[in-house]
Amino acid sequence: MASDHYFTATPAGPEKLRRIRVTLAGRPFEVTTAGGIFSPDHVDSGTEVLLSSTPPPPPGGHLLDLGCGWGPIALSLALQSPRATVWAVDVNERALDLVRRNCDELGLSNVNAVLPADVPDGVSFRTIRSNPPIRIGKNELHSLLERWIPRLDERSDAWLVVQRNLGSDSLQRWLEASFPDGYTVQRASTARGFRVLKVRRHGVTDAGSDAG
Repeated sequence: MASDHYFTATPAGPEKLRRIRVTLAGRPFEVTTAGGIFSPDHVDSGTEVLLSSTPPPPPGGHLLDLGCGWGPIALSLALQSPRATVWAVDVNERALDLVRRNCDELGLSNVNAVLPADVPDGVSFRTIRSNPPIRIGKNELHSLLERWIPRLDERSDAWLVVQRNLGSDSLQRWLEASFPDGYTVQRASTARGFRVLKVRRHGVTDAGSDAG
């Protein structure tokens, strides 16, 4: 598996399915994970910080987990907002298979685990939650965010968790420079060496007054 990364489309290493106990949306569950994906043995620290530092998701509409891995964010969104449609997006086919398996086991029918290209162009999101794959490189990361952040609905938020020593402050500056009109970028919280960045897309006529 030495040549595999969690952002590899089709990991070549052995699957090595495993069962782990996790807490999602404040409830204990058993889920299935595997080798060749991000953080297969537990909910990683950054995702834990994100889940504990963000408000409850909107109750309806389309919600996006960008870079879903085996699904802790997507599963949490689906549990909290059963009437919403959750899009769990990743390039790793094994990760997407695990999300589907875990949704089946947990009885969640409101999650679409898909490749980025399989999200219909007309879908916009009431929220985006992401522990983005920083290690894909700055240019690739920026392209990823330039693709998805503009798909926020008006008066909606993207929440990104980034390790402080992996460039969270420089990413915040880049976001501010890249989305200057109609958006607000702020550091929402800091915990355990991670920053949670909030990107707010304002309404067309209320960018100056919509601070909520």
